[in-house]
Amino acid sequence: MTRRTTTLSASASAVALAAALALTGCSSSSSDAKSGPELKVSGAFMPQPVMDMAGGFLTITNGGNTADKLTSVTSSLSDDITIHESKNQKMQEVKSFDIPANGELKLERGGSHIMFMELKKQPKQGEKVGIELHFEKSAPIKVELPVEAPNHNPKQH
Repeated sequence: MTRRTTTLSASASAVALAAALALTGCSSSSSDAKSGPELKVSGAFMPQPVMDMAGGFLTITNGGNTADKLTSVTSSLSDDITIHESKNQKMQEVKSFDIPANGELKLERGGSHIMFMELKKQPKQGEKVGIELHFEKSAPIKVELPVEAPNHNPKQH
């Protein structure tokens, strides 16, 4: 009987140790979760469209330790919104854009951008266009794009 009590006591100690380790693991996991992507949007704008298409530009900063991807954009302005990159003077649609850990994704004139086709209405300078950015890991982010002059380019200011 003494041997059985010792075995039960050792088993109980092992279970308690395993539980303590599991809790420590959970604690460290939740801090890892905090080190996931931490996305913020700045510098958003849309030049006033002159036809039935428009571009959208913004910067997404990732303050987290985990990379993410911009996978799509939605808006009531258009049912046909894609993301494009410009390489070698050519524009091409892409499936996603990488947002590096502790880095940023710049969507700007002459480079990568959001493309709105077949606009449902023509937004005018001074108005705002609501969009929603969708990501591989992070929750969607709603953004208001101020409509600027057709030739607006923050790089030139």
